[in-house]
Amino acid sequence: MKTQTVLVSVDSGSVLKGARYYKELFQELVNQYNLDSMVEVLETGSLGIYREGVLVSIFPDGVYYEVCSKDDVEKVVSEHLLKGRAVSALMIDEEIIKKNQPTEEAKTSETRIVLRNVGVIDPLVIEEYIARDGYMALGKVLSAMKPSDVIDILKESALRGRGGAGFPTGKKWEFTAKTDSDVKYILCNADEGEPGTFKDRLIMEGDPHAVIEAMAIAGYSVGASKGYIYIRGEYYGSIDNLNKAIQDAYEWGFLGKNILGTSFSFDLTIRLGAGAYICGEETALIESIEGKPGRPRFKPPYPPVAGLYQKPTVVNNVETFANVPWIILNGAKAFKEIGTPSSSGTKVFTLVGNIRNRGLVEVPMGTSVFDLVYRYGGGLPGGKSLKMVQTGGTAGTFIRPDQLNVKLDYDSAKVGVSIGSGVILVMDEDSCSVEAAKVAMEFFEHESCGKCTPCREGTRMAVSILEGISKGNGKESDLDLLLRISDTMEETAFCGLGQAVAMPLRSIIENFREDFLKHIRKEPCPVCVYEKPKKRKTPA
Repeated sequence: MKTQTVLVSVDSGSVLKGARYYKELFQELVNQYNLDSMVEVLETGSLGIYREGVLVSIFPDGVYYEVCSKDDVEKVVSEHLLKGRAVSALMIDEEIIKKNQPTEEAKTSETRIVLRNVGVIDPLVIEEYIARDGYMALGKVLSAMKPSDVIDILKESALRGRGGAGFPTGKKWEFTAKTDSDVKYILCNADEGEPGTFKDRLIMEGDPHAVIEAMAIAGYSVGASKGYIYIRGEYYGSIDNLNKAIQDAYEWGFLGKNILGTSFSFDLTIRLGAGAYICGEETALIESIEGKPGRPRFKPPYPPVAGLYQKPTVVNNVETFANVPWIILNGAKAFKEIGTPSSSGTKVFTLVGNIRNRGLVEVPMGTSVFDLVYRYGGGLPGGKSLKMVQTGGTAGTFIRPDQLNVKLDYDSAKVGVSIGSGVILVMDEDSCSVEAAKVAMEFFEHESCGKCTPCREGTRMAVSILEGISKGNGKESDLDLLLRISDTMEETAFCGLGQAVAMPLRSIIENFREDFLKHIRKEPCPVCVYEKPKKRKTPA
């Protein structure tokens, strides 16, 4: 019987750092030291923390290491596994681990529903998912619940879409269920295009069966027999893991004809996207699956009534679906006890930028920005002071250090702080507000599909104006012009992409106006280099 397990964190980021090489090296050394009868070496999903090296967990010892070289691996094997002595120089701080471990003891620090299996199971082994109550929710639904019962539980749980819009999931499913049609579809939006966001990628890499199970439950609930996971083509690790999980789900009878011996049948297929941000908008996603250019449709009708191939369609994102099996097994009341009255459950946040503990954290809705930055993120490295935080992704809000006590949920936007896709981008004192605004607008200009004039021309104008300010060629009236552009786009842009531009642009100008004025006055900036005045040519 194996007494120790070496879990090597293998996700897209870790693979680039040599995770699979280190995993094979661990196995070779375990064999070399004749430890193979006692030590097992396995892959797992992301452990939730991002550092310079690859994360390795020794179970059941509860010790976490960061390995960056062949020598590091040899030290862990020869010292810890062979001699039972921890390698303190490679160990990760216990407090950091405590905040990221999905254990009972860590619930006061992190509440894991969506990430309950990520970093715990081997995502390529369906038996490990089943051992942690995997597909129990699907079995419960098919054996003891009517479709309307499932929808009622979701409505009672008050689960809202985790992609940013926050539409009630139960109501969306109910609209589709009540629409008469011979064919209906379930779509998973895995086109994670928000810069700084990688939560959906790590969910799919670390726990793909949770998404598959939830989509099958959705199909049963609304009367759909076909589903598609629309995923950006660059997500190679997610695609590989989902393909393997789908194949295993078919072999075990969780997908296909007469699932678990019932009359319900459901098929699931992956569709690859070309990495267009606009295809995160549900109707543009649908157009792309149909083989058309990824541009948004006029609404109404909405997808629950006329979506894919003009048939009733449920569209939810990865994180939203990953909540569903837990809610079915634990009940709506248990889910509502987490979070706030208006925003139940947990939220997976992505901590990026100038922050010590980069990675994912899953906490109850209503957790403050301050806690995310300093309690879970560990604050800023190098003794630097905080300049600003952008919440919610590139389409989110820029806030000042004195706004960190705002609690993030679906109501926080009312006080000017967006939850969005869950990005917490931390910028230190060496950052520049003008440069941050310009980078955000350049992204929107690049990703605009060009269908409507307000977005196509508004983003171009914003970039041009900010470019001038960053070079010291701006004037104060430019700031009012930028605000008018954002107001116009918010009111007249065709889809959510163009309308969302107003939030980051308006918030950064209003909260950091003095920084823009300093550029206009050409005062020193740690980032921007002002153009020198052009010399006049002296007439001959």
